[in-house]
Amino acid sequence: MTIAPGTGFDVDLDLRYATADNLTGSPLYNRPTCLLHPAAAACLARAVTRAGALGLRLRVFDAYRPPQAQWALWRALPDPVFIADPREGSNHTRGVAVDLTLAQGDGTPLDMGTGFDDMSPRAYHTDDTVPAEVQRNRALLMGIMAVAGWTHYAPEWWHYQLPDAHRYPLVDDGALGPCLSARG
Repeated sequence: MTIAPGTGFDVDLDLRYATADNLTGSPLYNRPTCLLHPAAAACLARAVTRAGALGLRLRVFDAYRPPQAQWALWRALPDPVFIADPREGSNHTRGVAVDLTLAQGDGTPLDMGTGFDDMSPRAYHTDDTVPAEVQRNRALLMGIMAVAGWTHYAPEWWHYQLPDAHRYPLVDDGALGPCLSARG
């Protein structure tokens, strides 16, 4: 697994599961570390370049997620539309998914209509009840990510994963990623 702050990726890190600002209301990680499978890291690098060419930045909310954190999310919201059943594994637990948004060059996030982890129909890429500006921002993010080699997950405007993500093995090595908080 690769990528951590300061390793050549010009992204803003806002790792929500290292804070209480997430759907569980509690930190799930002991430290804010962002890791990806090398294939996903290469795609993220392409997305960073594409966004930068447009004067934009990527803000990453989550990447590799240990199985213990996946279980904590499942306990908080056992809905397979929004949270992958940990018995089957998450593409985050494979290191091939990333949750992110777009920001202006100064770091101000673009309006995406909902916050990260908004588990409602308004978070769907195709939700047409959000304003036109929000639809354009979501389409812009999707375009940047698609050109960089990612596929989107329809119910969550922030979630992108590698094509055929399930072919990658699940990673369960606490040494590689963020540790589950003792409170988790």
